[in-house]
Amino acid sequence: MTQYVGAIDQGTTGTRFMVFDHAGQVVANAYEKHEQIYPNPGWVEHDPLEIWENTKQVVLDGLEDAGLEASQLEALGITNQRETTIVWDRETGRPVHNALVWQDRRTTDRVEEIQEAGKVEEIREKTGLECDAYFSATKTEWILDNAEPLKMSASRGRDLRERARDGELLMGTIDAWLIYNLTGNHITDVTNASRTMLYNIREMEWDDELLEEFDVPREMVPEVRPSSDDDYYGHTDADGFLGEEIPVAGALGDQQAALFGQTCFDKGDAKNTYGTGAFYLMNTGEEAVTSENGLLTTIGFQMSGEPVQYALEGSIFIAGAAIEFLEDIDLINNAAQTAELARSVDSTDGVYMVPAFTGLGAPHWDGRARGAIVGMTRGTEKEHLVRATLESIAYQTRDLAEAMEADSGVEMTSLRVDGGAVKNNFLCQLQSDIIQTDIARPEVDETTALGSAYAAGLAVGYWDTVDELRDNWQIDREFSPEKSQDEVDPLYDRWGDAVERSLNWAQDEEDE
Repeated sequence: MTQYVGAIDQGTTGTRFMVFDHAGQVVANAYEKHEQIYPNPGWVEHDPLEIWENTKQVVLDGLEDAGLEASQLEALGITNQRETTIVWDRETGRPVHNALVWQDRRTTDRVEEIQEAGKVEEIREKTGLECDAYFSATKTEWILDNAEPLKMSASRGRDLRERARDGELLMGTIDAWLIYNLTGNHITDVTNASRTMLYNIREMEWDDELLEEFDVPREMVPEVRPSSDDDYYGHTDADGFLGEEIPVAGALGDQQAALFGQTCFDKGDAKNTYGTGAFYLMNTGEEAVTSENGLLTTIGFQMSGEPVQYALEGSIFIAGAAIEFLEDIDLINNAAQTAELARSVDSTDGVYMVPAFTGLGAPHWDGRARGAIVGMTRGTEKEHLVRATLESIAYQTRDLAEAMEADSGVEMTSLRVDGGAVKNNFLCQLQSDIIQTDIARPEVDETTALGSAYAAGLAVGYWDTVDELRDNWQIDREFSPEKSQDEVDPLYDRWGDAVERSLNWAQDEEDE
């Protein structure tokens, strides 16, 4: 029987399972959405148990739809929404609270405390990250401080922190949660560890001072392994839902997985993924480049027995989610409509949309920024708003591209793109115009899942070298600028004015 590699892609809005063949082509694909929980303004949660149930379901559905047996899977890779944080009971495997999603802003006050205490530079030096509510450290701290203790006789009278110090509670990002449920082992990979704001990316270890700052006991953090691990993270249970022992051997946070799937293995290679948010990563090789322009320094990936490859990253919190917003308020029926509507007008007629629904990420890092639509007149129509929304995605990407070039000293000639939104030709052309560079869209645009499959497949010897993966990468279409720099620069300058108006908008409840 032909062998394949499977990839679990656990994203912000749903969970996908894909199976790839040796040429990197999709053989099976199944998807299931999960509930978005908004308990308060700016709070975003997921139910970890729903995510695990959906994961099992999409794996079984994907195999069944493609007529495959679980025994045909040589390995499983995992990729995941990053920073989203779960704390669970080691013995029962039950979460003590819903997952706090990367978009969640409830710990903004705590972040501001750290900023006022002058600890931001120290955190940035160790972790490569801005001090922000985006990352896992303040989320874990909040859960330990605020979740209801488990109602178990053994834990009565003992708070969660005490139980965590005794090793009874575990924390992790979604990859660790899935690896735990698949294999029984408490493991994360270097890319996900680098997104917690608890991990020293230069020393390559959990940082005692940061663990102490956020009062996260070392006993509850996972073991950190390479993204592609020859020693494997573990095996699925032969008595479990798959009925087979399959190696789980690769994991990367979703944006690093896309970097890997786009075969950005060399210093200077860059990609942008347009999903719920948009994430622009450039491989900087074995050097952790410090950003002077509001970008993050992060771990790109690590192969077994090889040095870590670092990356610069620009994070846009809202990209595809801005299009979902248009659907939610009934301006459009579906995402596919946006290209047609946007193309039906020559411009936005001076309208700008700043989709700062959960604050602004790079290069602004303003957790109190909020969404704004400016420049409207009585003549503004929905077509203008739709076009302005697509343009906002492209303008945010130019913000990152300019910061990336300034930090790296590398002038970009081509940008590899992926994610759901790049199916939109109008957006790809718009992006090419606004950043004045070629846009390369690959044939397989599910590069996040592909990257985790590649990592797992390399670990088990399904692929021997990264050169085989490079040979798999094929361009579907390239977009080149159709407008001149002189035409787009004034529009981009005006975008900066619109962003200014969105900054520091949200006030504390007691101030309202």
